[in-house]
Amino acid sequence: MHPLYFNIVKKRYIWFALSLLVIIPGVISLFTRGLNLGIDFQGGTMLDITFNKPTTQGAITRTLDSVGLSGSVQPSNGNKEVLIRTQALDEQTRNKLLAALQSQVGPYDAGKLQEDKVSPEIGQELTHNALLALGIAMGLMLLYITIRFQFSYAISGIIALVHDVLVTLGVFSLFHWQIDAPFVAAILTIFGYSINDTVVIFDRIRENEAKMKRGDSYEDMVDKSVWQTMRRSINTVVTVLIALFSVFILGGASTKVFALAMLIGVFSGAYSSIFNASQILVEIKTRLSDSPKGKPSRARA
Repeated sequence: MHPLYFNIVKKRYIWFALSLLVIIPGVISLFTRGLNLGIDFQGGTMLDITFNKPTTQGAITRTLDSVGLSGSVQPSNGNKEVLIRTQALDEQTRNKLLAALQSQVGPYDAGKLQEDKVSPEIGQELTHNALLALGIAMGLMLLYITIRFQFSYAISGIIALVHDVLVTLGVFSLFHWQIDAPFVAAILTIFGYSINDTVVIFDRIRENEAKMKRGDSYEDMVDKSVWQTMRRSINTVVTVLIALFSVFILGGASTKVFALAMLIGVFSGAYSSIFNASQILVEIKTRLSDSPKGKPSRARA
């Protein structure tokens, strides 16, 4: 028995309530404030400027304000290289901004100046493709888990995945953190990570379910299965979080959104795999056609 053992399944309504305490404020924020979309989604101009001397984020922001612009500023490379994301700029406004940066912040290397423009149509296409990818991934996972286990397992796993996505989206909306294309990659990666951990627990539940005898408790069997895989789940998530935290702290500005989304999603995925997915399975087995007590029907191989 694990030294920290407690009955997880019998406390499942507590875990459901904790999830709702996180999800509901995030969903409310999504409907009222929405997401802080970067230029990858809503279009705009991105300037990559290398200054001759280190500068500060505040100095760049004040310069943007002085010419009537707003946007995100990401310094890197010892605060010499700055990535500025702002609304779409015409030639006159662009030149005005560069002149203001030259006079108020300091001289920059014109030869290293990089400029990218993203049209709103590209952002709409990215949003559509992201939603399509999520839908396809969810459908294929539902099919795979149904074939590999049972439909009740598939529904439980998908609900846990939706939980992880809503938590990540909700946190980004609540704190109004800007999202860009790497955020979509992070969401899809979270899908794969979370379902992998959930399937490991489901596999142990299926093995133990096949060994149940008449009169055995389905809840106790699921609780036993979760604890049998607990050490593996914790070890996996800790090593992944350490790697992601290192990327977030030491990586460049372009990787911070991806790493931050992954940190939130991986932590949420570990929580949902242990405390939600298997508990939802117990609820489904209890409330629908499958009998949680007595001799259960064997899962498909």
